[in-house]
Amino acid sequence: MQYRPFCLLIGLLCIVNVHAQQRLWYSSPAKEWEEALPIGNGRLGAMIYGGDHEEEVQFNEETLWTGEPRSYDRPGAHRYLDTIRELLDRGKQREAEALAMEHFMGKKSPSEDNAAWLKEIGRERSKSNGPASFDFNDSGWKSIAVPSYEGWEDVGLEGVDGAVWFRTAFHLTETDVQSDWVLDFNKIREQDFTYVNGTLVGHKNGDQEKRVYKIPKEQLRVGRNILAVQVINLTGKGGIAGYKDTAQAIGLRNANGRFIPLAGTWKYWIQNANVPKVGVYQASYQPFGSLRFVFPKGTTREYRRSLDLDRGVAEVRYKQDGVSFVRSYIASFPDNAVAIRLSADLPGRISFSMTMDSKHPQHRLYKLDEHTLALHVKVKDGVLEGTSFVSLKLDGGKVYEQDGYLHVERANRADIVLTGATNYKDFRHISPDYLVRAKAHHAYVHKQSSDAIWQRHDKDYRNLFHRFSIQLGHPEKDNLPTDERLRRFVTEDDPGLVALYVQYGRYLQIASSREGTQPANLQGIWNHLLEPSWGSKYTTNINLEMNYWPTEMFNLSELHDPLFRMIRELSEAGKSTARSYYNARGWVLHHNTDIWRGTAPINHANHGIWPTGGAWLVTHLWEHYRYNQDTAFLRAYYPIIKGAALFFKDFLVRDGHTGWLVSTPSNSPENGGLVKGPAMDHQLIRALFNIFVKSSALVGEDQSLRDSVNTMIPKIAPNQIGRYGQLQEWLEDIDDPENKHRHVSHLWGLHPGDEINMDSTPALVEAAKKSLLMRGDDGTGWSLAWKINFWARLKDAPHTYKMIKMLLRPAGKAGGSYPNLFDAHPPFQIDGNFGGAAGIGEMLVQSHAAYIDILPALPEQLSEGHVKGFKARGGFEMDFHWQDSRLSGLRIRSTAGNLLRVRCGGRAVEMATVKDKIYQFDANLNLLN
Repeated sequence: MQYRPFCLLIGLLCIVNVHAQQRLWYSSPAKEWEEALPIGNGRLGAMIYGGDHEEEVQFNEETLWTGEPRSYDRPGAHRYLDTIRELLDRGKQREAEALAMEHFMGKKSPSEDNAAWLKEIGRERSKSNGPASFDFNDSGWKSIAVPSYEGWEDVGLEGVDGAVWFRTAFHLTETDVQSDWVLDFNKIREQDFTYVNGTLVGHKNGDQEKRVYKIPKEQLRVGRNILAVQVINLTGKGGIAGYKDTAQAIGLRNANGRFIPLAGTWKYWIQNANVPKVGVYQASYQPFGSLRFVFPKGTTREYRRSLDLDRGVAEVRYKQDGVSFVRSYIASFPDNAVAIRLSADLPGRISFSMTMDSKHPQHRLYKLDEHTLALHVKVKDGVLEGTSFVSLKLDGGKVYEQDGYLHVERANRADIVLTGATNYKDFRHISPDYLVRAKAHHAYVHKQSSDAIWQRHDKDYRNLFHRFSIQLGHPEKDNLPTDERLRRFVTEDDPGLVALYVQYGRYLQIASSREGTQPANLQGIWNHLLEPSWGSKYTTNINLEMNYWPTEMFNLSELHDPLFRMIRELSEAGKSTARSYYNARGWVLHHNTDIWRGTAPINHANHGIWPTGGAWLVTHLWEHYRYNQDTAFLRAYYPIIKGAALFFKDFLVRDGHTGWLVSTPSNSPENGGLVKGPAMDHQLIRALFNIFVKSSALVGEDQSLRDSVNTMIPKIAPNQIGRYGQLQEWLEDIDDPENKHRHVSHLWGLHPGDEINMDSTPALVEAAKKSLLMRGDDGTGWSLAWKINFWARLKDAPHTYKMIKMLLRPAGKAGGSYPNLFDAHPPFQIDGNFGGAAGIGEMLVQSHAAYIDILPALPEQLSEGHVKGFKARGGFEMDFHWQDSRLSGLRIRSTAGNLLRVRCGGRAVEMATVKDKIYQFDANLNLLN
């Protein structure tokens, strides 16, 4: 057998530098959440700050959300469907959106009448000596930073909804008061009454209303002037937001161009935070609590904080007073627990205090026994509650409880386990007796040998992580802290950082999506805010799907299971939505969902009415089949595929202008408002119908329906090339070359779809390229990640690498990466991590079209490397290496015995394979065995 030396070489190359390219490390503790290091087991997630004196381990439990089981559907909404379609047909978009807002959006949770409450807080504005007045004494008020674009929650008022007063002073000269001024706040969340020197100068409601108020010169004074703002926020983020781009300052400007900035420290007073309940469309993912440690103070030397991706272990190491301390952290899937080990190189040197707390107003800490604390939390807006337990075991030393802390003195080693659970049962039920099971589980884990917990974690984690390896380039920069590498990558090349990013993406998926858990949400499983951006839920017009782009290619197929379980539940919930809104069979999903599996349109008609979320999710079922060739899996999910196809069979209508079948009403995600016939919809529906036709044939069912659907496919509105040579986003040729929108939805057929590809549709490929160039390179983090995939599919290696450089730049005003390599929208969204990793994979292997392409978009900066365990569609797993940008060797295992078609460097091979047989090729794709 001639492939043994090659296998040995593969193994040796895998060992060289692989550990250096699988570790994030830092030389100081985290100061911000986006610097902390994540661990997780799919159910529990934690962020490790790594403080040497005070340590915080902020943690989540995947099922702690706001809301409750309920119907999200508006009964009888379908009665307005034809009218909305007719209005869109007549070009009356604004009228169609207005009608849809009134009758076609989802049903919010119950609200309480707020008239009496608003009247009560309004009395404060009418007081002659109240907060709005010039002479009011605010010396007893607290201070806060203004503005805060992400809400006052970001600057100390987390969990606050209600009426809050803000005051500050500004000074004017005699010349200044000779002219009128303009006050510019830009955005306030969500209602304001703004006063200057006691006189109302402006009042608006809604966080999309721009606050620009004229201040007549008669209201101004020489010297000190007082600006007072009552902000009323009933739900969500609140406060004086200002501009997202902080280079645009809030402030005052006169006609002469003089500008007085107002950003800085203001005084504030919470007038009333007991707001009536406000209905919301969907629920939000919630933080659970924080485990806090206090260690003895000392002079710290040789500090290092790290995350070892090879073992799934976070560590903190440092020296104090001649003693080396090590803290290790894991999130064990087999034991469903976070485990922490504290050790030192000298006996009797482990001393600390430990407690738990939570941001939830309704929380209670109590002692369960001398070694265990319990934390109970109840969400503010919903039915869910949860309890976490933390226990410790000591080698030597002693422990006692006092004032809510467990105090440890002079131990040799301490082992800590943290567990947590909620009363969530499924999307239709809660579990009133959850606490009995939660206590029993913690007691079981606490009784386990600490070494056994760590060993089970190691075995479980390595079984997943070690299936795949990647090594790129040489280790010149691997000895630098990760945040320093990120900064340098802007101007320097660092192949090892690219490899690290891939493995970090795999690590994050292992940590946030395991068999039997919820899928990874907008932030994976990590969230520290009561009001997270976009609810940290599941946005299904790109973000949820992007979370699972790398799953199959990087050999983590089991981790698709949570998404598949969600699809099954959504297909159940979506049947009611299909009937209520479209009077259609099957099931439908719009652009967002949550833990209660809402499927109705939400937020606003101009982006919330997008019925193809289910179609996109079905493609993940098909992709799983394409990679694994598991017909039993396909048969199990065939009814869901059929249900999605039935919906669109009923939903599509004939366009009177073109004769094509079109999707209406809908939108091209978050761009252009409510329309008829966006290109993305038609690409998705074609893909769905083709999946149904193939699945139906494979499982041998529904031939007549299959034939009927098959006849519809060519009638669906096709991809069109517009006047600029671009791929049209809409039915009409109205694309704006100056539109730099973050979504590039009409390129779905290029990626992750496959109907636009270089083998069969070269003209559409060129049109897609033109659209990308028109849209521009910059964007949010996930948008940058998507563009990596686009340019890789276009086999443009330099442009692909350029997009990687943009994604792996320090987070700023646009997309990039935080110091812990979390993707920055900004703020943090995990989809960019997964999408970016997948895009790097697309540079190395593509298997969506006629051939498996090896190194199809390899940039010169990654001229040498090795990959092991890469999966391709059709049932193949590959190891390969390259040098000087040329393939050096290739090893392919056929897992299904299918026809193999592989291509690299202008050479192609087509051959039959035998299941489980390994095939060895040289640099020219000559078969060696």
